[in-house]
Amino acid sequence: MKGFVDLHSHYLPAIDDGVRTAEDGVKLLTGLRSVGYDVVVATPHIRTAMWENRRPGLTSTYDAFRASAPFVAAAGALPETGLAAEHFYDDVFWDLFSHDEAMRYPGAHAALVELSEQMIPKGLPERAFAMARRGAHLVLAHPERYAPLFRGSEALDPLLDVGVLPLLDLMSLVGRYGRAPQEAARRMLDEGLYYAACSDAHKPSDVPLVGQAIEKLVEHVGAEEAEELLIVGPRCILEGRIET
Repeated sequence: MKGFVDLHSHYLPAIDDGVRTAEDGVKLLTGLRSVGYDVVVATPHIRTAMWENRRPGLTSTYDAFRASAPFVAAAGALPETGLAAEHFYDDVFWDLFSHDEAMRYPGAHAALVELSEQMIPKGLPERAFAMARRGAHLVLAHPERYAPLFRGSEALDPLLDVGVLPLLDLMSLVGRYGRAPQEAARRMLDEGLYYAACSDAHKPSDVPLVGQAIEKLVEHVGAEEAEELLIVGPRCILEGRIET
């Protein structure tokens, strides 16, 4: 199975906790292509007091990376690329979104958001609904890694009701983040809660784990459902064909 679409990756160099060099960015993309990805969207962090990235700087970094010697030399062997961001949910994000300065996915139909690992913020369903009214579904990064969802998925219900799209971090399936997220990911797969699955790869050495995780995903849900999560769901997000 190939043709995967990755909506969460950190291959832009020296801009967050992802790769440090253009060479490693290209190695990461090459590796993701080798395990089946045809499209990989960069999602560098935007998080107050940690990574104060904004659209102009991210766009410049993305363009410079694509013009770099390592990228140009390997271009024929690389997946198609795109640019968005992984926004930490706080008032800064809401201000950016309200002023159309958030980094939506290509196509502008959705935006990737991560939460604090310890809580589901109050008021999030209302803001997610407001986002959808403005044409951008909230794609929720790695819900299996949030402590309130370790033992049950009930806290997701108000978010699903307003069109939030849960995005599985594949490496959770192979224990990359510990046992609790691994078990939560398996449970959420059984419950059919995920809209898509992604690599969340930060460095070339993540690629073997991503490959193993894809195998685990197919083993757990079957080839047809894995295709929905790896290809169909992500493409629907990029193309605005979102059904919830």
